[in-house]
Amino acid sequence: MRTVIFDLDGTLADTSADLIAAANHCFREMGEGDLLDPVADALTAFHGGRAMLRLGFGRLGRADDAEVDAHYPVLLQAYEDGIERETKLYPGAVAAVEALRASGHRVGICTNKPARLAEILLARLGIRDLFQSLVGGDTLPVRKPDPAPYRLAVETAGGTLSRSFLVGDTDTDRKTARAAGVPVALVTFGPEGAGVSRYEPEALMGHFDELPALAKRLLP
Repeated sequence: MRTVIFDLDGTLADTSADLIAAANHCFREMGEGDLLDPVADALTAFHGGRAMLRLGFGRLGRADDAEVDAHYPVLLQAYEDGIERETKLYPGAVAAVEALRASGHRVGICTNKPARLAEILLARLGIRDLFQSLVGGDTLPVRKPDPAPYRLAVETAGGTLSRSFLVGDTDTDRKTARAAGVPVALVTFGPEGAGVSRYEPEALMGHFDELPALAKRLLP
């Protein structure tokens, strides 16, 4: 069974503004104001909550892991409270996933976002039922780029690892696909743009309209 697994943040949806807002909530609670910019720091947002906190604390000159860990639950709660306030699906994402399903593909999600938050976000965006699997960053003891979450996403979707590929937006996705022994398609509409080509993916995707043809090439 041919299977396509998607990253979530920065691949299916632009979640950066809501992620940055959650991090800035933490800094405002500390009396430091907004330390992160929703545009300039969008790439860091796609590397997760702890990465955003480290960036902010670094700008204060105190990038301490213990302080990051202490504020991480506050960030998660703030993010959940406004999880879909500014988040938008990328153009053509829903139509492309529907086209894959109509042509017999299995589809799933493998994200480093906590599974519960991923479930909430997909439900509020109205697309949870499109995907036959969802593996989050805390579903297993390991997370991407370890290949185990990817393999679980394929298996849960009812697919076969050797007949699958990953759609993502970062070097983490490139490393995950390499570790799993599958191709990766990296999107060029995220904050890195065409810069993701330096990761040498098997394919680049500039718009979701390209996905059905790309799937035929990567999964003949």
